[in-house]
Amino acid sequence: MKTMNRGMVTAFSAIGIAQGLKILTHKKMTGKWDWKQAFTTGGMPSSHSAGVTALATYVAANKGTRHTETALAAVFGVIVMYDAQGIRRHTGEIAQLVNNLEDSIVAMSGDFPSFEYVESEKELKELLGHQPIEVLGGAILGGLLGLISAKIENDERRVVRTSRYMD
Repeated sequence: MKTMNRGMVTAFSAIGIAQGLKILTHKKMTGKWDWKQAFTTGGMPSSHSAGVTALATYVAANKGTRHTETALAAVFGVIVMYDAQGIRRHTGEIAQLVNNLEDSIVAMSGDFPSFEYVESEKELKELLGHQPIEVLGGAILGGLLGLISAKIENDERRVVRTSRYMD
């Protein structure tokens, strides 16, 4: 992995693992397998939280908590997690209200023959953001993956240093 940025690999791996775990959590909640969950927004755990927390934890473990890179990753992570459980979640709730309103208008239009309403072909996507517990789940997953990645890298460095002294 010498040619790749391990921080990026760690963050993207956390995102991928979190997206894969959504299939399992969906199965546990609904009893149905749905492979599309790997490509959806929202749900448990938050892949946004997992990615940014993995990156921040990885950087902190390698650079220290007082390093500027750690501060950047942590601040970036807090903003992303706040957005995931705040603004995006509220946008999904508004989409749900709009979809329900349209259903009500369609139902009412049947009672009034002179009222013409053309129903939208598709509903707005409602699952956009995360509940706080989903953000926390992603953060825990990302934190663990960030620590594991930093430990692997540090162990690899130690082996290289040891082999140099042995030669």
